[in-house]
Amino acid sequence: MQKFTEAKLEEVFTELLALEGYPHTFGTTLSRDEGEVLIEKDLRGYLKKRYQEHNITESEIDAVLLRLKRLPSSDLYESNKAIMRLLMDGFILKREDPKQKDFYVTLIDYRGLHAHRISDEIETIAAEEKPSYSEPQNKYRFVTQLKIVEHHPPGRIPDGILYINGIPVVVFEFKTAIEENCTIHDAYIQITTRYKRDIPELLKYNAFCVISDGVNTKAGSLFASYEFYYAWRRVAGLAKDVDGIDAMHTLIQGMLHPNRLRDIIRNFIYVPDSSKKDEKIVCRYPQYYAARALYENIIKAQRPEGDGKGGTYFGATGCGKSFTMLFLVRLLMKSLHFESPTIVMITDRTDLDDQLSTQFEQAKKYIGDNTISSVESRAKLREYLQGRESGGVFLTTIHKFTEDTQLLTERTNVICISDEAHRSQINLDQKITVTEKGVKKTYGFAKYLHDSLPNATYVGFTGTPVDGTLDVFGEVVDAYTMTESVKDEITVRIVYEGRAAKVALHNNELKKIEEYYEEAAQAGANEYQVEESKKQSASMNAILGDPDRLKAIAKDFVAHYENRVQEGATVKGKAMFVCSSREIAFQFYSNVIELRPEWTTIKISEEGAELSEKEKKEIKPMERIKMIMTRGKDDPKEMYDLLGTKEDRKELDRQFKNEKSNFKIAIVVDMWLTGFDVPFLDSIYIDKPIRQH
Repeated sequence: MQKFTEAKLEEVFTELLALEGYPHTFGTTLSRDEGEVLIEKDLRGYLKKRYQEHNITESEIDAVLLRLKRLPSSDLYESNKAIMRLLMDGFILKREDPKQKDFYVTLIDYRGLHAHRISDEIETIAAEEKPSYSEPQNKYRFVTQLKIVEHHPPGRIPDGILYINGIPVVVFEFKTAIEENCTIHDAYIQITTRYKRDIPELLKYNAFCVISDGVNTKAGSLFASYEFYYAWRRVAGLAKDVDGIDAMHTLIQGMLHPNRLRDIIRNFIYVPDSSKKDEKIVCRYPQYYAARALYENIIKAQRPEGDGKGGTYFGATGCGKSFTMLFLVRLLMKSLHFESPTIVMITDRTDLDDQLSTQFEQAKKYIGDNTISSVESRAKLREYLQGRESGGVFLTTIHKFTEDTQLLTERTNVICISDEAHRSQINLDQKITVTEKGVKKTYGFAKYLHDSLPNATYVGFTGTPVDGTLDVFGEVVDAYTMTESVKDEITVRIVYEGRAAKVALHNNELKKIEEYYEEAAQAGANEYQVEESKKQSASMNAILGDPDRLKAIAKDFVAHYENRVQEGATVKGKAMFVCSSREIAFQFYSNVIELRPEWTTIKISEEGAELSEKEKKEIKPMERIKMIMTRGKDDPKEMYDLLGTKEDRKELDRQFKNEKSNFKIAIVVDMWLTGFDVPFLDSIYIDKPIRQH
């Protein structure tokens, strides 16, 4: 069996990277000062050759190098953010001779990839002839044994550095897998603690880092926690995932292939415009392949030649859906093909809309468009979209598209991206509703959306690709399954425990339901609609909401929850209970409180919890159990007061995610079921049909 010592790993990576087009260089052979991390000869040579048609001068090349060097490594995050933007989007080089025209410079030659629409400084750049991948002028090197002296006099020697045009874009650190006291985590600490402290000048240029012990090989951002370093398990989009030593090969052949590495640096590393913490997101393989597959499919589906069905992405929990959307939007907005498209992001719930809006509004520079707006009303929807000629990213809910929305635009470079597409965004057909006044014919929100944007291309993101989703958005173009998510250690295995609470309905209740549906059928509702409505009304309202049943459920929940806490079977005592309707949730809450009135006691945390001064300031006193729902204008006063405002719900969000908060049990209906990340939430009680979740 191959024994992967650090020296052997360095040798293996050197050989494998050479096969991908990265020739090996010993750091000791480079003529340089030990504090210098750029290979100036390579960068100067690239700029001179790439821009010879502009007759770039030595002084202008000096200015480019100075622009990079003068960014201080002491402010590592901000300098890295600035350099990433230079690498991704290039810049305008001011000519030494004012009589000559300024020109656009990229530090990496991206020819051979999709041509980009450049930033607002230059409206467009002519689409180049599609050259072969051999034409770009990039100079690649994999450098080992490079001693760097900065804040640590003896110096540091990273195990490997991948250079493009003299710029150190990827840093490698290896650890042996045969020593118990040495792990891949030590490689992570080496880079993110020691190198960050001792040789920040190197990391100022870093796109991402690679750590490996031969068996495990992962990549991630310099500023990310260890848990956010992931394997790259596919060489190509729909290829089979691999593990172990094979994952080392797939990361090298997949992520580090020169074409893909250039694409990742250019399009798939996100740094927000501003953030409270040092945040930098490097794509994972499902995000990369999904965004690329959807982009290509949207081109094929674009009207008038296409059918407007841009494709469906099936992503299980842990797929990183919101970042996949963000990467896709950058590809679309930067694309010459789409000529500054308008993007409409559609969700079916306000909390999902808020989550996406918060993220996208911090991504204006990354996306390349300053018009990113959350649409608050139907009037604003018309104002933003009607007559718009190009550009803009607009986030809204499907419910703002109604019968009176009317035509917004007939442009073909409008792309609608739907989140949770399987739920409320596939109802294009006519719906018949039987009331006391007769038969009412209506359409779903999706019909009005499609009528208002008739030539748009529609893309669906879903965790549940039901047939209706595929009919509206097209076939699944890429998928990330729960099995893959578990394998990537993003989610844990789910254990299901069935708990029965059987309560019979009275015969007279069943008779009333049957009489109602007989009248509906006679009034014109077809058999299918009657049966569907029977399932929803009889099952959900009559059976799940039966008072005796809810009392039994509450009693069972309290016993089961307290037993788990007493046995130490729960991490932090956090639990979520999912009900089928707001009314049922309130009744269930009331039943639980009747059994455990002490759960309404307001306090900061459980007795005996040790809190730091910071935690004492962050944690707000509250009850153990809360309902998470929007208020309704017709809610009973007690229910209305319990639910609170939108700001109250935001505070509940923060407190539930604090492991020491007294708030332990959340009763929900629709909110918090998707896009809500609480690692220590380990119990979810589901008392509603989950066919479309």
